Amino acid sequence: MFDYFEGIKELIDVVEREETENIKKAVDALTEAVENKQSIFAFGASHAGILTQELYYRAGGLMTINPIFGESVTLDVEPITHTSQMERLVGYGTALFKKTPFKSGDVLIVHSVSGRNPVTIELALEAQKMGVTVIGLTNLTYSTQVTSRHPDGKNMYQYCDIVIDNHGAIGDAMCEIDGLDMRVGPSSTVIGAMVVNTLVVETVKQLKANGMDKPPIFYSANLDGGDELNQKLVNEYKDSIYYKF
Repeated sequence: MFDYFEGIKELIDVVEREETENIKKAVDALTEAVENKQSIFAFGASHAGILTQELYYRAGGLMTINPIFGESVTLDVEPITHTSQMERLVGYGTALFKKTPFKSGDVLIVHSVSGRNPVTIELALEAQKMGVTVIGLTNLTYSTQVTSRHPDGKNMYQYCDIVIDNHGAIGDAMCEIDGLDMRVGPSSTVIGAMVVNTLVVETVKQLKANGMDKPPIFYSANLDGGDELNQKLVNEYKDSIYYKF
């Protein structure tokens, strides 16, 4: 069998077993936000930002999830090492927070495997101070063993109201290969995508169970009538949506 397949399957079982209660708490927060027509925001720097793209403008995804894109920490920047410099820059996360239209009662999903860099720490810190519910996706084994790069000395998970642990290996790569002293194959993107899509599915299930007829879910634009159906829902939830449609 393929080592990566086996490793991911084992991790899925661990996350499902160990993080059920935290996932349920996150679903409750997201459900309440949608029902109250609050906004949901998502952020991650560099590869952690892949989950923001996964959640944004996606068929079968929640319309009220707004991406936070920091242009200096996306993977199309050159030299690519600039992203590492910027996510470590004290004050950059605060600047991103200030340009994002958060309101008390909103939800922020923030993703960082190590949780040690200022950009995610500051976003979580400032959002929490405003009364935004912060859901953090991280690796607690990793994050509790590395020092913060922020002056306050705390890592991201310490500013999150709900923490979901991806249970990955320290350093993220998980497959050991004979003769190599470095593991290969990061797990955080696959596990993270599984977690955030679980949050979406379970939130929609709860919204329906609570009596919501048409939760704000994107129809595929490639289905006949999809554009029109999407536009109707966007109009209904326009006060929760900050991206251009």
